[in-house]
Amino acid sequence: MTERSAPNDPHPTSRFEPGQVVTVFRSRLATTGATPGVPDGYPEMADRMVELGTSMPGFVDFKTFTADDGERLAVITFADEQSQLAWRRQNEHALAQEAGRQRFYDEYSLQVCTCDRVSTFDR
Repeated sequence: MTERSAPNDPHPTSRFEPGQVVTVFRSRLATTGATPGVPDGYPEMADRMVELGTSMPGFVDFKTFTADDGERLAVITFADEQSQLAWRRQNEHALAQEAGRQRFYDEYSLQVCTCDRVSTFDR
């Protein structure tokens, strides 16, 4: 499994609070492109979305994981529903969403949840 995250914080659990909005994005990349399993243009688009998303007001956390079978999971946290909706509707992100449906993903699912409770442990 590979992992990618932003920003770097030695104690990431300290950022989580009830009321935050968490988006769970599960996907499989399209099987086309010069690099097996990576559609042409996807890495650049993904890097731009990380840059843009992490600069949005209300951004809290972002992390991605890739399973051995190729399924990808991104967990994105915003401070509240308005911040998450602003990200969802951001113009460049909306264009990337369309490109994802047209070129980058074979499949995806999205769950948007409001956090009811937080429990943490830090050593």
